[in-house]
Amino acid sequence: MREAMEIDGSADPLPFARSYQLEALEKAVGQNTIVYLETGSGKTLIAIMLLRSYAYLLRKPSPFVAVFLVPHVVLVKQQAEAVEMHTDLKVGMYWGDMGIDYWDATTWKVEMQKHEVLVMTPAILLSGLRHSFFKLNMIKVLIMDECHHARGRDPYACIMTEFYHPQLQSNSSELPRIFGMTASPIKSKGGNSELTLWKNIAELESLMHSKVYTCASESVLAEFIPISTPKFKFYKHTGIPFNSFRCLADKLQLLKKQYECSVEMSELTSSASESICQRITRIFSALIFCLDELGVLLALKAAEFLSSNETELFSYGSMDASGQTTVRKFTLHALDIISTFISTGPQHTVGDIRSQVDVGLLTTKVLCLTDCLLEYRGFNDMRCIIFVERIITAIALEALLREFLPKHNGWKTKYIAGNNSRLQNQTRKKQNEIIEEFRRGLVNIIVATSILEEGLDVQSCNLVIRFDPSATVCSFIQSRGRARVQNSDYILMVESGDLATRSRLEKYLSTGEIMRKECLRHSSLPCEPFDSDIDNKKTYQVESTGAIVNLSSSIGLIYLYCSRLPADGYFKPMPRWDKETGTLLLPKSCPISSVCVEGSKKTLKNTACLEACKLLHKNGALTDNLVPDIVMEKNLMEEFENEPYNEEQPHYVPSELVNCFPHDVNTLYHCYLMELKQEFNYHVAVRDVVLAMRCELDLEIGGMEYTMHTDKGGLIVKFRYIGTINLGLNEVLLCRRFQITVFGILLGHNMAKLTAILNELHLGDNLEIDYLLLPATTITQRPLIIDWPSVTSIYSSQEGCNKHAANVWTKEAPVCSCKLENSLVYTPHNGHFYIITGRMELDGNSPLRLSDGRITTYNRYFKEKHGINLRFRHQRLYNARRMFRVQNYLHRSRQVKERESNKGSVELPPELCSIIMSPISINTIYSFSFIPSIIHRLESLLVAFNLKKMCMQNDIPTVKILEAITAKKCQESFHYESLETLGDSFLKYAAGQYLYQIYPTYHEGLLSVKKDKIISNAALRKLGCSRGLTGFIRNSPFDPHKWIIPGDRSGCVSLTEELASDMTKIYVNGNRKIKPKVIADVVEALIGAFLSTGGEKAAFRFMDWVGIKVDFKITPNKTNLIIHPEKLVNVRFLESLLNYSFNDRSLLVEALTHGSYMLPEIPTCYQRLEFLGDSVLDFLVTEHLYNKYPGLSPGLLTDMRSASVNNDCYARSAIKADLHKHILHASQELHRDIVATIKDFEKLSSEPTYGWETRTYFPKVLGDIIESLAGAIMVDSGFNKEIVRRSIMPLLEPLVTPDTVQIHPVRELQELCSKQHYIMEKALLSANNGLTCVTMRVLANGKIYQETCTADHKKTAKKLACKEILTSLKNTNSA
Repeated sequence: MREAMEIDGSADPLPFARSYQLEALEKAVGQNTIVYLETGSGKTLIAIMLLRSYAYLLRKPSPFVAVFLVPHVVLVKQQAEAVEMHTDLKVGMYWGDMGIDYWDATTWKVEMQKHEVLVMTPAILLSGLRHSFFKLNMIKVLIMDECHHARGRDPYACIMTEFYHPQLQSNSSELPRIFGMTASPIKSKGGNSELTLWKNIAELESLMHSKVYTCASESVLAEFIPISTPKFKFYKHTGIPFNSFRCLADKLQLLKKQYECSVEMSELTSSASESICQRITRIFSALIFCLDELGVLLALKAAEFLSSNETELFSYGSMDASGQTTVRKFTLHALDIISTFISTGPQHTVGDIRSQVDVGLLTTKVLCLTDCLLEYRGFNDMRCIIFVERIITAIALEALLREFLPKHNGWKTKYIAGNNSRLQNQTRKKQNEIIEEFRRGLVNIIVATSILEEGLDVQSCNLVIRFDPSATVCSFIQSRGRARVQNSDYILMVESGDLATRSRLEKYLSTGEIMRKECLRHSSLPCEPFDSDIDNKKTYQVESTGAIVNLSSSIGLIYLYCSRLPADGYFKPMPRWDKETGTLLLPKSCPISSVCVEGSKKTLKNTACLEACKLLHKNGALTDNLVPDIVMEKNLMEEFENEPYNEEQPHYVPSELVNCFPHDVNTLYHCYLMELKQEFNYHVAVRDVVLAMRCELDLEIGGMEYTMHTDKGGLIVKFRYIGTINLGLNEVLLCRRFQITVFGILLGHNMAKLTAILNELHLGDNLEIDYLLLPATTITQRPLIIDWPSVTSIYSSQEGCNKHAANVWTKEAPVCSCKLENSLVYTPHNGHFYIITGRMELDGNSPLRLSDGRITTYNRYFKEKHGINLRFRHQRLYNARRMFRVQNYLHRSRQVKERESNKGSVELPPELCSIIMSPISINTIYSFSFIPSIIHRLESLLVAFNLKKMCMQNDIPTVKILEAITAKKCQESFHYESLETLGDSFLKYAAGQYLYQIYPTYHEGLLSVKKDKIISNAALRKLGCSRGLTGFIRNSPFDPHKWIIPGDRSGCVSLTEELASDMTKIYVNGNRKIKPKVIADVVEALIGAFLSTGGEKAAFRFMDWVGIKVDFKITPNKTNLIIHPEKLVNVRFLESLLNYSFNDRSLLVEALTHGSYMLPEIPTCYQRLEFLGDSVLDFLVTEHLYNKYPGLSPGLLTDMRSASVNNDCYARSAIKADLHKHILHASQELHRDIVATIKDFEKLSSEPTYGWETRTYFPKVLGDIIESLAGAIMVDSGFNKEIVRRSIMPLLEPLVTPDTVQIHPVRELQELCSKQHYIMEKALLSANNGLTCVTMRVLANGKIYQETCTADHKKTAKKLACKEILTSLKNTNSA
């Protein structure tokens, strides 16, 4: 036998390994090996030691892995934990529920880069090999647990026949080491001759290309593993009296027929009816079996279990509410029938078992079991497994023993069973919990099906009872192996006189030893050559990847492909096989409609599916890995969305405001007069301010005018260019000192900080914010514009007065009175700044009324309050006003007036004042308090203007661009939500039309994924970042205290120069955090901005610039020609309704054809047209609302769009137009739901076509038809959306208005809970009389608000429940 590549290392045993384990390891290192040892003998440990021996080949960055296969999902975690415990290898675990069916090569590549040992079920590896996600040459060790399953079409066998043996025959040197584990190398019923047994073993060896290793004798194992003693327990079968059985059986049979007739006469679909009848038949058969095998009492226990609530969710699975109710009623009626045979009433107890047998309520087989258990009643630490064949038997016996055994000892009983029969809902988690309880002694007896025979690590038992005999040698050996405690017993219950069963079990006892001897006798012989399956040589392999499909896998691949086609609640796309014609019929959304083949009838269907796989791959519907195209697209989309994103993004400063100061003698400044005009009355008037910049602004910016809303009213701001001015270096320094002083004081700098800034003031070479803000003269003082006396007022403390004597003592020195009046002073005793507004008739001895009503003097007040003795008590006091507060005057909610300070002015002794600026008017200081907000608006407009230039679309208003880049968090009077809503709908429309045209064979699901890849937040965020849009976004409110005073170098401002995407200079002032969705929103808002002001061409130009490549080149529509469309639909009525005559009436038929309508004369369904029409209508409605209500708040437009563009609205319109009568479908369930909807709708006929009030559930198909008709008109008209508008929009009337709009109750409740920090729990679902009940709970202010509503559909019930809770919350809050 040619072996796989030998490893360079040696065996790596564990110190506690047993002798036979070491011997088996040595064999496994040298050749492919199947270890045949008893259950509990430590086969897994041998596998682990083999992995340790290969570890040096597996450790990363090695590209190789080991694969550990287990036949059941429940074993994955168990074996993975064992490998992790005894090795340092990185272990990955995989099973179907992880969504592995839809993983792609990239995902598996990542897993193999992370892990060195992959533990999985064999079906996963087989699928991965077929799709070429795995290659055998990547696997160094392939371990197969319970390898006796490797027969026929089992995944174990397919792995070997489809991949291992072909490579073996091609002399590949890179095959994995095979290591199999089993307690019995054969699965057959056994009991045959040595020759037959060896033939079966040899077939396994040949298939697995491995030699069987086993111990020389059972005695070798006995040194380490106790062997149980088999004991036969015979019983004479006595069932319930025949007349009782016949009577009960007849009644149950009659009940079954009644229910089946009722279901058949209902309006249920054929599939739903069949599902209900199958479930009823399954329950009926289980109850009849219990009656015959176990007795009336245990049949009753079974019926009680099946009718209990705990089985509801699982048992009924995908059934609708009415189906669940029907099955539940049948089970309850069956329970009533069985109850009539027992006199003790509905709560039936288990008394003396023998007496129950005597009265015909239990069978002698049950008595035999209880007698067996009572023989061991003296065991304190009992661990017993009772093996049964059927799940219903396990359920019934557990109920019996749970009630019976406590009367005799403290043993606790539970059951474990699989769920293939759909009779119980035990989860894997629950099974593991029971096993753990069994291990800890909290459970003493487990009644189990074959699920506990194989693999699971269960506590060793001192008693194992076979209530039902083993069907195979393997089952016999494995169940016997559970009894591993010293002196344990293995009891075989057999009916007296059943010689065949007794003989078979006796042969099973000897079969193990015979198999061992045969394996040993042939151990030196090589494996026999493997005879491959001729049929499976018919394959289709993709050359580029190696992915392969054969006859046996082709059917599964076709079903997998169809399962990923678009479906709805009324239609699941499935292939259909016409065996008479040898034709495979595929769903309408498939790019090929049918495949017809000839050949052997035995493999004809497989052959057709294989041919279909070839065609689908060549068509592109299957990828080169032979997975559905949509799977790959979704995986790519998921990878795309998961790409890393750094929230730290740059913050751009307009280049117009940035400069390096030149060392020229004079510097040219462009001057703009900011004319300020109050729209409110206030005792302080504003004055104009001059903005001097190093560059001239664009006319749109330099001539702007807007109203800023202050606390007291509107303030009109108007920019006017007034020419240029040349300033010398000293003049520039003077101007900077002025503005730093004024803004530093206004923004709350203390004197020490302000002094430090001014002392460091100089003109440097670095990039800085460079512009001047200077007071303007009054109109009477012009043509001079700049108020230079105010600018030079910063030097007032150094100059005296030439006109008056210095007769007023200040903090530093005496000054004249005119110097102090109209000055800005600093009072060191309290660290405040004040504006002196006049001289008072008071002095230090004047009386002062305090806030508490007491009367004192100014002298005494300053002494008591500040510890200051006034030296010049007779000096007149001066009236001073506190400094104005600089605020964010761009905030959208500044309607409420700010309360003035209780003491806006104060009286100051001159000796406490240090003059900072003089003369400076209060009007100038007041005006400058508005400047930070004005300059921030200017800066924002310049940012928007620069973005507009970058996009090369200068004809778009800058204010619209500014709106598009302003987030709601900025809290200004505008933000991007409305434009985002418009841009979002246009982007969907453009992408939908583009994709529909360039992918004529793609189904709706694939088109939707493609569209998401264009319009998703991840895609838009990526494009926005690549184009540098993030630096332009405004996403936080203006904070005046963080405003950079021009010329102030004291802060942490560090400007860097970069090049934008159009190679223009941009300046970055640090980073700030921006959420990825904000970037996507801004891209959509910019689309909306260009669309709303420049039309579709401008929007397309921007989309192309940002990287969204959609082209509206109209291509001729290639429709599937339908002969005589007028025979299929009422063309005349429909064209009249739509006010449109179709050029190609096939489109009209397509638009009305549901996927369930499988007649060949209509080759396609409405899904593609629905995809197109959905985006067209969305845009038409959004555009209508945006244009008709231009003054809407952004949030209201979003709400109106949501209320107008949804399935309920479209469905209402379809019903009003009687379109439901023209849908071509073959779904009874859809027909039933439409009929029910029409009945409800007739009661609500006066309702508008929008809103969320109705209790009616509208089938999605009704809304789809409106969209598909819009799509059909769009295509037929040459993609003219205006024709669609004229045809479809009248059907949607009346449309929502700002006065009639309502928010969806679910969304409204979610937003309320988010805003108020309430806790909204997940909806609870239940069924009641065929209806869906939804319970919603909200915890608000320590109180629970709970509502349960019932409806035909869960969405409707949830909507109604949320609406009730909203009402309760609003009533509570208003109380």
